[in-house]
Amino acid sequence: MNMKSAFRNVYCTLFRSLNPNPNLPSNFLPRRLTLLIPPSAPSIRAQKFRSLSPTHSSASMPGGEAHAAPLLEKQFEDFRAQLEESGTLRERIRTVVMEIESTTRLIHSSLLLVHQSRSTPEVLEKPLAQIGVLKELYNRLAKIVLESPGQYYRYHGDWKTETQTVVSLLAFMHWLETGALLLHTEAKEKLGLNDSEFGLDVEDYLVGICFMSKELPRYVVNQVTAGDYDCPRKVLKFLTDLHAGFRMLNLRNDFLRKTFDGMKYDLRRVEEVYYDVKIRGLTVNGDPVADQAAQS
Repeated sequence: MNMKSAFRNVYCTLFRSLNPNPNLPSNFLPRRLTLLIPPSAPSIRAQKFRSLSPTHSSASMPGGEAHAAPLLEKQFEDFRAQLEESGTLRERIRTVVMEIESTTRLIHSSLLLVHQSRSTPEVLEKPLAQIGVLKELYNRLAKIVLESPGQYYRYHGDWKTETQTVVSLLAFMHWLETGALLLHTEAKEKLGLNDSEFGLDVEDYLVGICFMSKELPRYVVNQVTAGDYDCPRKVLKFLTDLHAGFRMLNLRNDFLRKTFDGMKYDLRRVEEVYYDVKIRGLTVNGDPVADQAAQS
């Protein structure tokens, strides 16, 4: 401090001798001198103190990072375990679903013989035997899914399409046997399903019924060709009642609504066959109405 005061006094004396201005204050120093004078020791210590203050120090950051790192690591470790468990479960589900798909192909290939004028009991012999296989496969599927309670609809998409096909085939077989619609409760019984644990989704059932209706126009044409002229009337009545039932529903599912829209075209094709048979005057026995009247 003494050296700084001496330097200031000497410089002021020299500056006043060169610039005799009485209006300048006694402690006036030009700007250049102020910049040349080094800061005092207290100001240097203050700057050091500010540079080490908590706002600019990184000493407090490692503590927060050390606290957050275990939480982040634990979260992603839990995610990894959940994804691995879910992936393993999906693989097991997919294995059973592939067997269901294989069984449905066997049933469908056997049912195609009904369009070749084979007798209904002969055609249904092999497909009916596969219903027990389907029931066993769905029981296996239910056991796998129930290992994760409350996760039915999380994995439902893995077997949804196959179930719709199964319902379609079961409904067609039931119609060939009885001429009536396979009810939702009857479909569940055939597959060994229940609502409380592992049930048959209503939308899957409805889509399967819509798929079944696509087989009927072809069946009608082949039956008329084989001489069964009463078949169009029976199928027309069945499809008309089924279509009216669907019209009662407020279908919000886009896929189900589009599938149902296709039913009206199936109904129209059956109507055309029925009207053609009616105009030609064909009867159940295959003889025109005029010929039967002449014989009587």
